[in-house]
Amino acid sequence: MQTMRCAAIVTDIEGTTGSIAFVRTVLFPYATQHLAAYVTEHGSEPAVRTLLHDAAVLAAEPSASDERLIAILISWIAEDRKAPPLKTLQGLLWREGYERGAFAGHVYADAVAALRDWHAAGIPLYVYSSGSVAAQRLLFGYSTAGDLTSLFRGYFDTTIGPKTEIDSYRTIARDLAVPPAAIVFLSDSEGELDAARFAGFQTVRLLRPEDTPPDTITEHRRASSFAEIGVVLEQPASMVIQT
Repeated sequence: MQTMRCAAIVTDIEGTTGSIAFVRTVLFPYATQHLAAYVTEHGSEPAVRTLLHDAAVLAAEPSASDERLIAILISWIAEDRKAPPLKTLQGLLWREGYERGAFAGHVYADAVAALRDWHAAGIPLYVYSSGSVAAQRLLFGYSTAGDLTSLFRGYFDTTIGPKTEIDSYRTIARDLAVPPAAIVFLSDSEGELDAARFAGFQTVRLLRPEDTPPDTITEHRRASSFAEIGVVLEQPASMVIQT
């Protein structure tokens, strides 16, 4: 792969820094198993009450009981629905799991090594994931490689917009005060990468053997691990692609 010059790197999580299986076989089942007990115990707390209200409105059932809302939320987990109140509730549940040592956030060893190298080289690193910012911090804070949160300067979730919409990436570029062409976005999702590229980002699709069919076709630069991604820190005004 050609070496990319950039002023910042933004990375996805699921299928990119860590395995899809961790989210689908560990985090989601944990949330499903513990959601009812969590709502029963914390449902009267203002923050949780607000999330339940928001879920009821989103489900078009404003008068739904807590029992009904639990059923709705569990069905949303099964659908992997990108519903903000669900994502926030999952983050609260997962915090308890991480803190109790029920599991640790999966991060590929090659991602850990590259992120540390890029951080040491002075490249600003950010995360953009459909999981809430709180959930992102937990995954990297309680990861299989220890606390990695110091590597990142910031986190973005879908409160800024869906990951397949161009304006979401324009918002990130504005927030970072970096020209889009000076940002590299890493993801395993073609739709996300398409939106980022249309916003002007440089893009790399992760095609990890564990997560991606071997015959997957992509319009973007490709890498099977972070070890294959070449980046150097460069001021935006002089940023070019090395051949």
